[in-house]
Amino acid sequence: MDELSPGENEEQKPNEDPSPENDISENVTDATEITADAVTTETPETEKPKKTKKKKSMLREWSEAIGIAFVVLLLCRLLVFETYAIPSGSMDDTLLAGDYIVVNKLAYGSRMPNTLLSIPFAHQKIGTMKAYLEWITLPYMRIPGYSEITHNDVLVFNFPAEDIFPIEGPPEKYPVDHRSHFVKRCVALPGDTFEIRNSDVYVNRRKLKTPERALFEYKITVDTIMRDTLLLRSFGMAQESRQNKNWIYIVSLRPEVADSIRKLKNIIGVDAVLAEPATFDESIFPNSENLAWNLDQFGPLVIPREGVTVPLSVDSLPLYRRIIVDYEHNTLKVQGDSIFINDQLVHSYTFKMNYYFVLGDNRHNSFDSRIWGFVPEDHIVGR
Repeated sequence: MDELSPGENEEQKPNEDPSPENDISENVTDATEITADAVTTETPETEKPKKTKKKKSMLREWSEAIGIAFVVLLLCRLLVFETYAIPSGSMDDTLLAGDYIVVNKLAYGSRMPNTLLSIPFAHQKIGTMKAYLEWITLPYMRIPGYSEITHNDVLVFNFPAEDIFPIEGPPEKYPVDHRSHFVKRCVALPGDTFEIRNSDVYVNRRKLKTPERALFEYKITVDTIMRDTLLLRSFGMAQESRQNKNWIYIVSLRPEVADSIRKLKNIIGVDAVLAEPATFDESIFPNSENLAWNLDQFGPLVIPREGVTVPLSVDSLPLYRRIIVDYEHNTLKVQGDSIFINDQLVHSYTFKMNYYFVLGDNRHNSFDSRIWGFVPEDHIVGR
């Protein structure tokens, strides 16, 4: 038998061990395909272009700035401070007529407005038109302050008796926060017993310190021959009248100035002008003949305090009538010796608010509590 040569009967086997180069080539191809698929599937949607903000015009910027400043100023004027002009000479020589003062409203607590519908920076009227509407009104409210009213504090308040003593024009009853502003010195607090003896003020039977620049009225008698007109006018003695051989001057002076005038050679006498005790002056509060009071002799009078009850009679009623009716808004009827409040027969009354008594430093030329009575707590503006 013929022998087969080697390899003729063997089947050719496939190459089972590919070279490394082939493997790398295949992996790169696969990776390229995967990456391409990923890029294809993960491509985000096209983003919308961002809107650019328009720059504010100069007019708008100025309008916003002025508006914010106006609101801040309005709030400061309402709650923090306000300027007022001294309306009269009743506080001479401490504060002179025409002086401007800044009033601190935070000290005793800022008072909320009663009339919400008011024209800013206007008080009572603009021309003949009211500067407010009473369609929406609020009761008395006050933010707590950081101090209390004390004796001899200079107060700014709304004049409570403007419906009886109009500042100008016919009598008119304004809302509390639109009544005219007064500046006076507080001499008595709620619950105090107040009295004036020979122009000296006593509170709870103790003499109250007289303000340094307070003025009192004096009658000065001058020798006619030795009269030095220029010198006398330097002391403010411009008004004069003749009595026999002498000249008489009635003038308001500080006590120390009166003492200086007494030392002049041509001065015959310097005498305080005082009303006599128990002399009734019908212009003095409470305008009752049962209480013979005047500018220099007044009281004793207990100042009303919240929660305190006082007996009521026909004789004492003039002291409290305005409190009961005008300040605390009750109805009042008097039939003979009987007193009816809100249609109920009463023999006493309990105060709902605190009250204060005020004087001007120009003691004989001041329109103050001696004439029109108490200042209610809800009328206090600041100091």
